[in-house]
Amino acid sequence: MDLLNMILNQGNGRAVRELAGNFGLDENQATSALSGLLPVLAKGLARNASTPGGLDSLLGALGGGNHARYLEDPSILAREESINDGNGILGHILGSKEVSRKLADRTAESTGIGADILKKMLPMVASLAMGALSQQTAQARQTRGASPADGLTGMLGQFLDADRDGSVADDLLGMAARFLRNR
Repeated sequence: MDLLNMILNQGNGRAVRELAGNFGLDENQATSALSGLLPVLAKGLARNASTPGGLDSLLGALGGGNHARYLEDPSILAREESINDGNGILGHILGSKEVSRKLADRTAESTGIGADILKKMLPMVASLAMGALSQQTAQARQTRGASPADGLTGMLGQFLDADRDGSVADDLLGMAARFLRNR
């Protein structure tokens, strides 16, 4: 299951309702925001995991950060400590506030939701993404005795192989080219 569906399905959509309520949106708008933001965050996570030591770092964060709490109890997403944690996650995933702003601006164009709302929502979405990954890696360990990386690789691979050709190399090169053009 991909990140978006994990978040949408957890607790019968409780995370979506919490996001919607926190920002005065309806559930369809909150789902649109998640649909616009999560793929970019997942690609950033996958890019970071593909760097030397990146996967170990991500697995360490997933194992020790208690991120699953955000998915299990999304009512805590609006707390200051949760926002700070989400901003830290964004810093690791996207690298800079400028990239976060660009992501919010682009998602605003495609969803019609104000960029200011999306900028405030981004730390919460980053926390939810880490929560979903944390749950997925824990489930992979319990059900299959698999490495935590197995569940993580499957989820992130769905986002990376954008053209579904079975190879992520061409997609990574395309992401790098787009990133360099937008700098």
